[in-house]
Amino acid sequence: MPIALTPPAVPEIKNLGGAKAQSANKRKIICFSDFDGTIFMQDTGHVLFDNHGCGSKRREALDEQIKTGERSFRDVSEEMWGSLNVPFEDGFDVMEKTLEIDPDFQSFHKYCIANNIPFNVISAGLKPILKRVLDTFLGEEEAAHIDIVANDAEISADGSQWKPVWRHDTELGHDKALSVQEARKQAELACEDGSIPLIVFIGDGVSDLPAAREADVLFARRGLRLEEYCIEHQISYIPFDTFADIQREIEKIRAEDAAKTGGRGVPARFNPRANLWRRVSSKTAVPRYVVMSPTREEKMFLWPEAFSELKTPSVEVAEAALMPVQEHAAVGAVRG
Repeated sequence: MPIALTPPAVPEIKNLGGAKAQSANKRKIICFSDFDGTIFMQDTGHVLFDNHGCGSKRREALDEQIKTGERSFRDVSEEMWGSLNVPFEDGFDVMEKTLEIDPDFQSFHKYCIANNIPFNVISAGLKPILKRVLDTFLGEEEAAHIDIVANDAEISADGSQWKPVWRHDTELGHDKALSVQEARKQAELACEDGSIPLIVFIGDGVSDLPAAREADVLFARRGLRLEEYCIEHQISYIPFDTFADIQREIEKIRAEDAAKTGGRGVPARFNPRANLWRRVSSKTAVPRYVVMSPTREEKMFLWPEAFSELKTPSVEVAEAALMPVQEHAAVGAVRG
């Protein structure tokens, strides 16, 4: 039986940086947020699997296989989604009854709209589900302001087949780090004065780690795995309990950046390590890196093999002499 797309495919997001300019002397800020466990307190997939699929015990066993590295996130996810046998509408009914939205998310999103701060959902989940949930809990008009960057799905009309259509050909299925990098590039091109946008990432769990290292400012939900990882590996982050905490911190960050930079050039809280993860392929990028850090970034262009993401132990030891001890510890932790 051929698989039908249910509901219709969500159009691909072409510009995650937003079209409207933010206030003069206010830096362009772009927010990315995880969905499950961050905007909503429960995981949409878990609600479906526990009620209409493999069940909670099997799901927990599969989750453990991801944690131990026995199987990849993508491989396990395909088994979980493949276990479902429920039409889309019936599956959504149980999600609508079970899901709880962060109590301050809607106010925060209205704040983003009022201040022309693009807000993007970036998720390892399935786009049709996320869109339907946002349309229901926020209303279609407000939800239309949120761009969703996630995997697509093929779902048969009778619900007997659920198949993820992965955004990237990787073990994670969706490389969140790559999606954030793409958005940063788009936003930089849109900044006519040459200023660099501030990238904010909000998350809670292990699938957020790749994107977390690309952010200038990282928010981690208090008490969950992302915060634990940041503490274990000395990664700078801001804890939050609700999105009201995030809104207050972003206001402080905007004021700080306006005072220190006037909204021009490199953000006051810029994360140069984010760009060190990418292999440099164009000489036109040199001026941007020189602005960031004249000494280390010039070395990166002189010896690109030594300063790329994949390093031998000897190269790491050599680089340790070139950076402060604290920064070396943070970079090594994220790489691990």
